[in-house]
Amino acid sequence: MSIHVPRLDDDPAAPFPGADTALRQPDGLLAFGGDLSPPRLLNAYRHGIFPWYSEGQPILWWSPDPRMVFRTDGVRLSSRFRRTLRASPWVARADSAFEQVIERCATAPRRGQHGTWITPAMREAYLRMHRLGHAHSVEVFAGHSPGAALVGGIYGIAIGRMFFGESMFSSASGGSKVALAALARWLHGRGWPLIDAQVENAHLLALGAQRMPRRAFLEEAGALATAAADTGAWTSAFGERPASRLAG
Repeated sequence: MSIHVPRLDDDPAAPFPGADTALRQPDGLLAFGGDLSPPRLLNAYRHGIFPWYSEGQPILWWSPDPRMVFRTDGVRLSSRFRRTLRASPWVARADSAFEQVIERCATAPRRGQHGTWITPAMREAYLRMHRLGHAHSVEVFAGHSPGAALVGGIYGIAIGRMFFGESMFSSASGGSKVALAALARWLHGRGWPLIDAQVENAHLLALGAQRMPRRAFLEEAGALATAAADTGAWTSAFGERPASRLAG
């Protein structure tokens, strides 16, 4: 049986097909082609669509149903892990090592996965988005000193009051959990209620991610993405946040 997937117009400003036309199998495949220019990416995320493909494939665009999301007041850290954080020297910062975070996310070994969807073209596209003030990272360092090791991080796209998470990594146990929890707590304090986590997996569910029907996600995320918000680096506003504060 043949599967028809629309090819995107070459114009970066051209509209995407409606998300409700995405395939059920593979879940959420919506279109292929196009490019990774900032206008195209911003248009995609505003409509609940994201690129996800492997080296050698055309660019594939997705909008799965259901969608995985975190409420920013709903990230769960186990009691045991929170106890270890009470004496932790780790600190979280924002937009101080975006390039290193995306590189680590691209090269981190992942169970059951061979290769990476964060291709060189994807890395360059998100670095461009970062330079334009649309893509952000939260980094976790092993201490306060300038030479402290990077032990975890998360990055994604911010539009309006909506954060679209892309990937996270740990190079020390719990590093990505701290990055996610620190990001969520900061966003919650700013009145940002939702983090997009894209596709379901057991690790996200254990951290408190929820399944949201695509229609509901598109309505809520779309409204949040239209809110007025500043672009630019988050470094100063985020500050330096000790991981120990997440223990409470």
